[in-house]
Amino acid sequence: MVMATAAIEEIVVKASYRETTLEKNDGSLMILSEEQLKAEPMKHLEQLSFLVPNLNFALSDGRPRYFQIRGIGEQSGYEGTPNSSVGLMIDDIDFSGQGGISSSFDMEQIEVHRGPQGSRMGANALAGMIYMRSKQPTDVFEGLSELSLGSDGVRSVGVAFGGPLQDNPAIKYRVSIRNDESDGFRKNSYLNRDDTTGKDELTVRLKLNHQPSEDTELNVLIQKSDFEALSDSWTTDGSLNTLSDKPGFDSQDADAYGLRVNHRGQGFSLQSLTSATSADIIVSYDADWSNPVANAPYTYDFFSETLRSRRSFNQEFRVLSNPLDYSTDKTFAWVVGAYYLDLNERNTITDLGTYINPFSLWPPYIKNVTGTRNYSSENSALFGTFDYLLSETLRVSFGLRWEDWEAHYDDTFGEHFNPSDQMLGGKLSLMKEWSDDTNLYASIGRGYKAGGFNLGTGFSNQLYTDTLIYDPEYLWNYELGINRQFANSNTNLDAVIFYSDRKDQQVMASTQMDPNDPNTFTFLTQNAASGENYGLELSLQSNPTDSLRVFASLGLLQTEVNNFDSNSQQNGRGQAHAPERSFAVGMRWFPNDSIYFGFDLNGKSDFYYSDSHDNQSSSYTLANLVIGYQQDQWNYEFWVRNLFDEYYSLRGFYFGNVPPSFPSTLFERQGDPRHLGVLIRYEF
Repeated sequence: MVMATAAIEEIVVKASYRETTLEKNDGSLMILSEEQLKAEPMKHLEQLSFLVPNLNFALSDGRPRYFQIRGIGEQSGYEGTPNSSVGLMIDDIDFSGQGGISSSFDMEQIEVHRGPQGSRMGANALAGMIYMRSKQPTDVFEGLSELSLGSDGVRSVGVAFGGPLQDNPAIKYRVSIRNDESDGFRKNSYLNRDDTTGKDELTVRLKLNHQPSEDTELNVLIQKSDFEALSDSWTTDGSLNTLSDKPGFDSQDADAYGLRVNHRGQGFSLQSLTSATSADIIVSYDADWSNPVANAPYTYDFFSETLRSRRSFNQEFRVLSNPLDYSTDKTFAWVVGAYYLDLNERNTITDLGTYINPFSLWPPYIKNVTGTRNYSSENSALFGTFDYLLSETLRVSFGLRWEDWEAHYDDTFGEHFNPSDQMLGGKLSLMKEWSDDTNLYASIGRGYKAGGFNLGTGFSNQLYTDTLIYDPEYLWNYELGINRQFANSNTNLDAVIFYSDRKDQQVMASTQMDPNDPNTFTFLTQNAASGENYGLELSLQSNPTDSLRVFASLGLLQTEVNNFDSNSQQNGRGQAHAPERSFAVGMRWFPNDSIYFGFDLNGKSDFYYSDSHDNQSSSYTLANLVIGYQQDQWNYEFWVRNLFDEYYSLRGFYFGNVPPSFPSTLFERQGDPRHLGVLIRYEF
């Protein structure tokens, strides 16, 4: 950690087609800087998300793969079409729906774009986009190393370094390696183990930068992410002591390759972005959450496993005009491009189970289901954005994206689907430089998300065929925003009010097909007639003195589902995983050149767990503390997360899982309790 400077550093938005400063951005955006990321002892997007208002996640086991922005987004894994409402980009590679591998070590910055990104990212960004940018190769050799030890077996080590090659200074490189291990905070009382929710997470990244000529630049990325986690988080009594006899896995082993080519021509620039990913995922769990002793005299034993193989190839071309410059009469600028994504998934599933009630005349229930599910899709898109300076201080921007989605699905159970959609999205914005320190903007955006299908015709006697297919969802988003800089106090304020109108809203409801079989607890996506999301987002950063930095952020959100089901109690209710209030406030204080303190509070109000029942979480506030000592290039820190050991929940299911009557019960997944440890960092 370094001494805070008197003036707030200029922040550049990286995810846009053209890099722009934060105060000239025309949408709701929160950026976590390199210094903020470095100050967090645990390096993962999961922990950092608590600092971003109106950003939430749903966590069952391991790490969260899915996020929600303004209450919009998936809460569970693959139950049909693998579409995402919140896009996740890591170094321009699309990892939407794979948030579990998003380590924040050696990241340059993380951007959370709230609101539809219909013209920028298309179908995977109905609610918004998370953009993570790792540190680029530098002109001189530099690096850092980091070691952290903490409670519950937290053991982390990371190293990153790079610069120009000695034999060829025109080639620059950056190597980053990070390994995080922990035993987890739960104890399995039946197996007498304290590591059945343990994690072992490895990220290795290599970046190469080469400039073969003055006008051409090549950037190569190779990344390996091996995130292994045991799955044993759920209990029937709500305690932190599990009873499972067959803990599973929630793991992901992913490789990514990227090539970016930038070429500057006469009056234009050409960009080519090519990427490929390969991921092998294991999702398995003890579905009864128990063991033979606890279930006696009933035999109740279920286990589920999905082995998922995911492969993707992505190609995007962009042509950019020279940027706007009113002083040289360059009042019109544009970007046009084409996009292609090929995605293939293969899922091998195994569901095993036995239920025997010795007091019943019914025969034993035996389940042994194995099979494969194959999914493939192609997305093609054409897009363009156009900026025009009406005056030196007034700019109008217009973006449009047309996308074609073609998919195919088949499995060994006889189900097959061939859905396809053509979708159109975009954005119109007006930005006014009101004064030297104040910018205003207004925007109208249209986002979209492809339709799809549900699985489960094997239960056709209980599942109506008209619930199998659902239509695309569209979202109209309206925003008014202001960016204000207060030079006297070195303070920057961003505020935006928004209103979103959801058409054919995709709603995920949970149901249990067979009350005796927990493996039949499934999720169905259906279209509601409409929905509303509106609220306010505010963020403030200030350096009132050379030794003090403070930050605060607030999110207010109101949501509603309309005409979901005229007979449903959820009609007109708030949407799932959409807390009405979320906030973060904190400070970094440097009383002298060697000692520093960091403290922050973050919290969320209660929220509904699902669109199919009315159970809610409890509101919570978490506190984090860092005390550090800095000497030359060394930093020594003592850190505490969840300082007051707040008991809070991140996820809830409502169904029956206790024999013999299987009453519908709310089961909750708790968040991390208090963790504390030490960290040593060396920068060179």
